[in-house]
Amino acid sequence: MANLNPYLSFSDSAREAMEFYQSVLGGDLAVSTFGEMPDSGVAEGEDDLVMHAQLNAPGGLVLMASDTPTGMEYEKPQGISVSLSGGSVDTDYLHRAWEGLVDGGTAVMPLGEAPWGGEFGMLVDRFGISWMVAIEDSFA
Repeated sequence: MANLNPYLSFSDSAREAMEFYQSVLGGDLAVSTFGEMPDSGVAEGEDDLVMHAQLNAPGGLVLMASDTPTGMEYEKPQGISVSLSGGSVDTDYLHRAWEGLVDGGTAVMPLGEAPWGGEFGMLVDRFGISWMVAIEDSFA
């Protein structure tokens, strides 16, 4: 079965962001830098930029990211959100995730009772990434 996973682009803060996401979501983080790859073609001083990072968090969540070297155009993320959702059995985990992700960020719509049931909230984290958190009773 194929997987659909968020892949986040950063200017130069992918390592910091992914370590933050690991502290919030848990799981195992693997990071590869441009300097570890022969002939990566990055500018001098960019060897420590992240070429690829992958966080394998509980519940099968996979989050990936990289930095953008100066030879490539970087655009701030817009028009997309990472959605983190689960059922009532995940309530504690999702509440902790919300509290961690919103720390240093902005709650666009505070996590609370949703008109359709369960809970829902939207935030922009400290790295400028938009998140939606949903807790639905129908998920089990």
